[in-house]
Amino acid sequence: MRNRVVITGMGVCAPNGVGLKAFDEALAEGQSGIRFSEELEKLNFGCQIGGTPQVNQELTDRYFSQLEQKGLNSTGMIYGVIAATDAWEDAGLPPANDEPLWNTGIIFGTGILGVDKFRESIYRVDEGNVRRLGSTAVIQTMASGISAFLGGRFGCGNQVTTNSSACITGTEAIIMGAERIRNGLADSMLVGSTSEGGPYVWGGFDAMRILPRNYNDSPEQASRPMSAEAAGFVPGSGAGAFLIESLESALSRNAVIYAEIAGGHINNGGQREGGSMTAPNSNAVQRCIRMALEDAGVNGSQISAINGHLTATAKDSTEISNWKQALELEGGDFPLINSFKGSIGHCLAAAGSIESVGTVLQLHHGRIYKNVNAEPLHPEIKELIDTTKVPVETRYVQPEIIAKASFGFGDVNACVIFKKYNP
Repeated sequence: MRNRVVITGMGVCAPNGVGLKAFDEALAEGQSGIRFSEELEKLNFGCQIGGTPQVNQELTDRYFSQLEQKGLNSTGMIYGVIAATDAWEDAGLPPANDEPLWNTGIIFGTGILGVDKFRESIYRVDEGNVRRLGSTAVIQTMASGISAFLGGRFGCGNQVTTNSSACITGTEAIIMGAERIRNGLADSMLVGSTSEGGPYVWGGFDAMRILPRNYNDSPEQASRPMSAEAAGFVPGSGAGAFLIESLESALSRNAVIYAEIAGGHINNGGQREGGSMTAPNSNAVQRCIRMALEDAGVNGSQISAINGHLTATAKDSTEISNWKQALELEGGDFPLINSFKGSIGHCLAAAGSIESVGTVLQLHHGRIYKNVNAEPLHPEIKELIDTTKVPVETRYVQPEIIAKASFGFGDVNACVIFKKYNP
């Protein structure tokens, strides 16, 4: 017997909305968070657009004390703390008092943290001004700085760590946290991920020429998952967070339950069988999906919808093919499928957590959000599935089970199965 794991709190800091209500409305209405960046233009980027959460000073003051803000310029830290604090408060959990919360832990991932702070620190050191680095330089620049900060804020005494696995980081954190609860090693876990944006994070991708360069004057049209006009992914940033706990724990405190985490799986294609640092091993992708279904105790025909990775590249049709083969479903039997990257871009290490928040909101509110910029649909995708399965308007249905997957740099794969909670 293993513990059932449920979601009782969520938080999000996304390019098109900060907070659950704003994010939910933006996804339902197809509002874009992708904007033109004067900074990228000045630095001669080919792609001069991106998705960045709109966080002003008033919002920052709500989450950080004046002392905590001293020298704070890590956007990844800011985004992560906003999303995680909202998830904690949404779940109705109080922070620890004198004794740590021994049965509550944190797995909060990131790709890179504090790149602007790190750049500032390098200049200080090179100038011989080491003493001017400030007391927050270390926590803002070490990868585990975000989980360490959150661990102290809430007083978590269980495992507190940071994972980092490229684009699957957020989805992986959810699965890892759920496994810890399932196995009785924790009662509750704060899980999620954060990703910084800007030139020092996005520059390498621009140099690889895998970002769209012809939409600087029309940023909202640039990210086109599953479209015949897809021209590369639009970079994004932000954070998503969940408070997950055992069903027994949730029931004992009469918590509101958003959904159940029925199962999941993580694997790697080994950069074999066509897989590489940047391309997926389709066999591994299909295996990851099938193993997630098996872990959740469901079959392909029970999946109401899919929230794919679908980044608006040439690999979108390959991903659809992999879903089709893994689920063993044809034509009209294939579930509804969507991607949120049309409105938020690809938020890198935060993609899985932000998109998982949106996925659970679909279950909670009984709808499947529209695909933004999917038309005209790619001809290869038209041949693979019924075009009605790619909704271009929000569908007000009652999904029971949604599969969420992320695939990333290094041939890494993660798939989690979210299920409507039934006692």
